[in-house]
Amino acid sequence: MVTLPRFVIAGTHSGVGKTTVSLGLMAALRCQGYTVQPYKVGPDYIDPGLHYAATGRYSHNLDCWLCPEQEIKSILTRHSNDAQVAVVEGVMGIYDGMRDQGELASTAQVSKIINAPVVLVVSGRGVGRSIAATVKGYIDFDPGVDIVGVIINQVGSDTHAELLRRAIEDEVRVPVLGVLGRYEQLEIPSRHLGLMPATEMNDLHNKLEQLGRVIEQNVNMNRLLVLASKAPPVKNKQNDVNQLVNEVRLAVARDEAFNFYYQDSLDYLEELGAELVYFSPIKDKTLPQADGIILGGGFPEVFLPDLSSNYLIKNAVKDFVMQGKPVYAECGGFMYLCETISDMDGKTYPGVGLVPGEVEMKNRLSALGYVNGTIQNNCLLGEKGDRIKGHEFHWSITSGIPEDISAYSLKGGRGQDGRLDGFTRDNVFCSYVHIHWRGNPNAARSFLMKCEQIKNE
Repeated sequence: MVTLPRFVIAGTHSGVGKTTVSLGLMAALRCQGYTVQPYKVGPDYIDPGLHYAATGRYSHNLDCWLCPEQEIKSILTRHSNDAQVAVVEGVMGIYDGMRDQGELASTAQVSKIINAPVVLVVSGRGVGRSIAATVKGYIDFDPGVDIVGVIINQVGSDTHAELLRRAIEDEVRVPVLGVLGRYEQLEIPSRHLGLMPATEMNDLHNKLEQLGRVIEQNVNMNRLLVLASKAPPVKNKQNDVNQLVNEVRLAVARDEAFNFYYQDSLDYLEELGAELVYFSPIKDKTLPQADGIILGGGFPEVFLPDLSSNYLIKNAVKDFVMQGKPVYAECGGFMYLCETISDMDGKTYPGVGLVPGEVEMKNRLSALGYVNGTIQNNCLLGEKGDRIKGHEFHWSITSGIPEDISAYSLKGGRGQDGRLDGFTRDNVFCSYVHIHWRGNPNAARSFLMKCEQIKNE
């Protein structure tokens, strides 16, 4: 058993300020000298990067769709041994999860799995005494969720704040741990896929310092820590991972354009025996010595002039494939490997050219949600008919890829079940689907064994 003070920051709905509050709490606790271990509920990449900036520690995703329940507990305890407090940022509204699947993959479900108290963030914008009814409804909706306090965000004045505080505490009998005003200047900027990544914000450190000070001044930190310390020990049996391969090196694209990775997913590859080395498709002119390449998601559409003009690295990737070495790419990495990519203004740029298709950015979401993928052909990740669990989230569409070399037949998310996605041929596998390697252990093993096999040949 692991004793770990912890709490979950949940929201009544998206846009209520979960991330702002979470980052402020992390920054404030770190400033007070605490070792803070951050986590993020759901299939998110950007928030964990912001968490790292606030705490100096990698944030890990807790997702009940991508990984089994036992792995959720293992991820929590594995990375908290030397931490003094864990802060878990929720996803969407507290009870929002996988569509038509009840609480599955929701913040509420994760809070119950890790047995953590929940602090509910609720907006005070445009509301008075009715806020008490909102809070009571969220508390009563699922008695198994331990909502221990409330933080009111987006309040208009001190008088308004006192009205809301008294309504909640007098009529719902739950403590208001803090009240925050409208600090638009401290909000994290956003764009088409959500918040701006930490790697692209030059003033992030200053914002986090200011957020931390605001939280310290307006949130009862001592009371919050007392509530966090009452979380019961986590009962968990660590799942030991046996090393699978020896001296297999994976070159992982990681820069401003490609940074959508689940940290625990990368950790799992290392546990299986892989050595990860990183490179930048924007800046580097050569690939590191490696036996396989992973191109993750990100924002290639934002950096197309730099990516398309770096012919040396594009040719290096093509040469890598010509040598028979494996390349796995998802979402932004998939886009990068195509023949051309058109940005939101309709300007077209050349991609690497390994995938016989074109990519076009749209002005709205093209796909969003959890998916089950059925592999269409024997490939790097397994055999025809094998199943993969993942998530898709993109604004672009592809065209020109022959159906007989598609990677997956997809079920779930937005779109008709049975739709085809991606590309696979020989030693290349790519699609829009983001996968968590620990949640797809057979795929991880298949990929690494292919890398080792080709290296030995």
